[in-house]
Amino acid sequence: MHMRKILIAGMGNLLRCDDGFGVVVARWLAARAALPAGARVVEVGIGGIHLVQELMDGYGALVIVDAVERGSPPGTLHLLEAQVPDLATWPERQRQDFLADMHYTTPAKALILARALGVLPPQVLILGCQPAEADALGIGLSEPVERAAAESVGRIERIVRQLAGEARRHEVSGYVGAGDRPVEHRGGPRGDAHARIREEDRRAGQT
Repeated sequence: MHMRKILIAGMGNLLRCDDGFGVVVARWLAARAALPAGARVVEVGIGGIHLVQELMDGYGALVIVDAVERGSPPGTLHLLEAQVPDLATWPERQRQDFLADMHYTTPAKALILARALGVLPPQVLILGCQPAEADALGIGLSEPVERAAAESVGRIERIVRQLAGEARRHEVSGYVGAGDRPVEHRGGPRGDAHARIREEDRRAGQT
């Protein structure tokens, strides 16, 4: 049977407290997780070009791990499924403005570029965590977000097994609108790609 390649990308800035959630989880995954063959874990920070370069290797699914601002209690995990806009459908001026700014690509713009280049996987999931503090400079996660990071390791293992066809049921359910956005960074918001989102929310440490 053909092995499905899955990329797990940890995003964020370790120098801005809880914004480092995705990078911390990626490091823990690389050190501890039992992932299926074909799954690869990378840290891509807050830039998007690195993510596009990784996707050029060809993947069947992408799991982004990131801080997301949704107004929920700190440490709440959100499992989202994004639909990335098609650059070819944009007006010419808008496309030109987008491409002219690629030197400062945000991860959300990187997903649009990846689709335009034909390297975006058919399924893109985001496991996000509501931060307590993502704006101030500082190293280290807050207590609720650190608990969520620890829980995320096992959560992502299950998600990846599902994506690889090793599980029998989906973990994503429900639907919310497109008003959700990841935490903003210097250089622009990571959530500037329009998206329809399916969601499952869970507060870390609660059933």
